[in-house]
Amino acid sequence: MQIKDVMSPNAVVTTPDARCCDAAKLMREHDIGALPVHEEEQLVGMVTDRDICCEVVAREMGPETAVRSAMSDTVLYCRDSDDTKDIARNMAGNAVRRLPVVDDDKRLVGMVSITDLAEQDDAHAAGESLAEIKAS
Repeated sequence: MQIKDVMSPNAVVTTPDARCCDAAKLMREHDIGALPVHEEEQLVGMVTDRDICCEVVAREMGPETAVRSAMSDTVLYCRDSDDTKDIARNMAGNAVRRLPVVDDDKRLVGMVSITDLAEQDDAHAAGESLAEIKAS
């Protein structure tokens, strides 16, 4: 099965210049824990609720702080044509619970999570991946 068959399309995104408080509001509104950071049609980073907590709140930087101050600019991603089992193993190996999904032109087309994989035929692979993520 391919990632495009299980991913969540139309990922909610933010920009590097957005305020962290606005990114956090988007996460709350959409009940998600991470946002791809997008600039000029390029995926330039990821910001998570944990990033905002640890990099902004814990350092008392304030809600107006730009997302670029909290985001990770090392972006792991997968292609929509990748095999779900391969990506489940990749997620486990990198200890991530979600990945942005890009097409062949490297344009963001969605997000895939361990939950997306578990809800499909790859529940076993997703379970193994989650166990490895929790162990790391």
